[in-house]
Amino acid sequence: MKNNFNRRKFLQYTGIAGSAALLSGKAFSNPYTPGKEDEIGLSKWELETPSLCLDLDIMEENLQKVHKHLEGTGIGVRPHTKTHKCPALAKLQMEAGAVGVCTAKLAESQVMLKNGISQVLMTGVNISTGKIRKAMELRKAHKGFIQAVDNKQNARDLQDAAKEAGVIADVVVDLDVIRRSGVPTGLPALELAQLVDQLPNLTFKGILAYDGGAQHVKGFKKRKERTIQTFGPVSETYAMMKKSGLNMEIFSGAGTGTYNMMGEVSGFTDVQVGSYLFMDTQYMAIGSERNESLYDDFDPALTVLATVINTNHPNRLITDSGAKALTINKPSGIVVGETGFNYNAGSDEYGTVTFESSNKTYKTGDILDVIVPHCDPVVNLYDRIYGIRKGKVASILPILGRGQSR
Repeated sequence: MKNNFNRRKFLQYTGIAGSAALLSGKAFSNPYTPGKEDEIGLSKWELETPSLCLDLDIMEENLQKVHKHLEGTGIGVRPHTKTHKCPALAKLQMEAGAVGVCTAKLAESQVMLKNGISQVLMTGVNISTGKIRKAMELRKAHKGFIQAVDNKQNARDLQDAAKEAGVIADVVVDLDVIRRSGVPTGLPALELAQLVDQLPNLTFKGILAYDGGAQHVKGFKKRKERTIQTFGPVSETYAMMKKSGLNMEIFSGAGTGTYNMMGEVSGFTDVQVGSYLFMDTQYMAIGSERNESLYDDFDPALTVLATVINTNHPNRLITDSGAKALTINKPSGIVVGETGFNYNAGSDEYGTVTFESSNKTYKTGDILDVIVPHCDPVVNLYDRIYGIRKGKVASILPILGRGQSR
């Protein structure tokens, strides 16, 4: 019989999103899955590696610290869940006093809203007809869903879809701060906001302004100077909108690197902090107001466990945790307890540690605890986070938003 499994059919089948039920054969009948519930109570060091671990005590301290640092400023916290993609952690953030959460994509928004997070602001824009319709259906089911817009045609498309869905959709205008997303500040932004305000099925709620380039500027003084300078045109635009009579209920932005600088920005309502919950080597390197060499407003809580699998060469360890476990972001991961270690995750499956001296002699089977380079993309590599308390697995947190990048 002629094989008709041509290229078109191959593409059709590979488009099926990993559903074993739709594929024949034995390959998917008994997939390998590490234990879950039976891992509760295990020592952290008994987990299979690589494993993504969260020190719950440190995380909970970070959770409270951001609110404490902002006390008396009138500025709220609207954490960005693209960092953890985990509704369980978003719930903790809401319980700690967050005014809502942010998401980057529509699929992330769906995950959060459908898992009990009632106030979700999507900071990215939906452009395609299909996504816009899905967004309006999501708004129909969840009144706390807010969407962003940065051009007039998109505003009109949102209006058409909202009318079709029979909803009044809440909308914020995203301002261009670093020439990435957003409408230019000044008159273009004002005109867009006024258009949104006039469209019958849209409600204008305010503005977003996020300076991603400022977050990792090294040195508190330099970072603050950059932030205040960047927000000059944003503040002028805010004043124009307010003077015109627009509702400026939301003026949201900033991040973990600039959260404590926004008190000088008139009308600013809330910070979109994300990495503060976990921390990583990128943020640790930027310095804080108190410490120019180490950012110590929050403490590192997220690590990857890596097993040493080869010690055949002096001053060199090979681990089972490379780019697929830690990413290749820089600065590299930091091995806890070993200040002189250089961890290179450049190989897909292997990590290479080089050093001149160490605090102990390592052998195969030893486990390293590695502070992650950049928490957001590292989290997206895993399907669960092991919550660790007093050295033992206390909880397993599913990363339900993993891979939800649409």
